[in-house]
Amino acid sequence: MTDTHKNNIAHKLQEYINVHAISQSIVSHRAGVRQEYITAILKGVFTYDAGKGNTGNIPDKHFMKLAELVDYTTEKRYWLNRATPQLTQMIAILEEAREHAYTRLVVGSTGSGKSHAITLYAKKHPADVFHVKVGSEDTLNGLLEKVCAALKVPPSKHKSAKIRDISMALKMLYNYGKKPQLIFDESEYLKVSALCSIKEFYDYLDKYCSIVLIGTDQLTGQIDKLRKKDAKGIPQLYRRIKFGIRHLPSIDKTFKLFLNEIEDKELKRFLRAQCDNYGELHDVLVPCMREADRLDIPLSLALVKKILNVNEVEIFKAY
Repeated sequence: MTDTHKNNIAHKLQEYINVHAISQSIVSHRAGVRQEYITAILKGVFTYDAGKGNTGNIPDKHFMKLAELVDYTTEKRYWLNRATPQLTQMIAILEEAREHAYTRLVVGSTGSGKSHAITLYAKKHPADVFHVKVGSEDTLNGLLEKVCAALKVPPSKHKSAKIRDISMALKMLYNYGKKPQLIFDESEYLKVSALCSIKEFYDYLDKYCSIVLIGTDQLTGQIDKLRKKDAKGIPQLYRRIKFGIRHLPSIDKTFKLFLNEIEDKELKRFLRAQCDNYGELHDVLVPCMREADRLDIPLSLALVKKILNVNEVEIFKAY
């Protein structure tokens, strides 16, 4: 990485700190970069004390982490942020929930950009928005440890103590004038015990902290199924979230916001026939656009077919 890029990142980072009125320690935690590196970078010093009178260059990977945090890129961007209906509505839901400490459950189809929206939104609120991604194998204890890590709360031994400590940390942020928000992405993977813990968080944090569950309609289907079975704790959870459920709009399968700049009409037809959502469209276009630039040729259906290794028979089936 050139010194010019490093200086630009340092400048953007200082702007980011000033705009959001946050400390270097928050930047360190959010970006995963040691605070002493951040202090040096902000001074325009790109080396560190390696001991015994020696210095070393701060590794480029740390500059890249900071660049991602402040939305600075050293390379051409092939996938630009688009104001899709899903993105704009989800940001509005999250902003309202954070402002008034509401509990919300946001439902959107796979590939509609939910995780991307969370990332963009969290960068706007680095001091008090915390998000974790739920894994398919996450136990309640594992999930709570993810939340502890996001908040930098030392994890207690017992699950109930973890919930209490997390809640106390979020209340403390509220008492310091912040508007804390806890977001669970891919919440369709939440197990029954984890769903019940959301009810506990609600009871601890009502009026102090926004809690948002984000997932596909599998999440609402699972909650409804458990509610009908009268599973322990689920009716109580449902009562708290019933009027906080929000559904994102359906995906526009014409992809107008993404394909206006593509001139090859056959390629547009192919992409609309093959891609079911924004995520799939991204997975096709980005590597193909990068390869078109490398070869210095226009983006075309022929190039996309070659890169994707799609034969003629499969193409005809697509139409």
